[in-house]
Amino acid sequence: MPKGDIPEEVLRFIERRIDSVPHLESLLLLWEKPTASWAEGDIAARVYISREQAQGVLRDLARHGLISVTSQVPDRYSYNTAWDESNLMDKVAASYRTHVVNLAVMIHSRPSSEAVRDFARAFQFKAED
Repeated sequence: MPKGDIPEEVLRFIERRIDSVPHLESLLLLWEKPTASWAEGDIAARVYISREQAQGVLRDLARHGLISVTSQVPDRYSYNTAWDESNLMDKVAASYRTHVVNLAVMIHSRPSSEAVRDFARAFQFKAED
């Protein structure tokens, strides 16, 4: 993949904080409308994933501090503008618009975070061990 056209900071951000294409697309949706609050069903319908997958995606993004649970309505999320003081999301969105295939291939070529977590769990000691 020719990475020269994609800013290095975008590549680092995606590598460190984005687990899948649905994570990136969900984050972009929330970023585009930072004052809106989104439910799992909203994200599932817009990103074409199951409600359960949307729940996991939103929880992951919130854990990374990229989005927040809204205080007004439980189980709804909004974009957390506080983390992006350098307007990195502008560059992420522009890169995704112009290099969607390259970024998707990059994300898909990594081991899935779920697979990595499952592998790590295999080495955790249980209380009865």
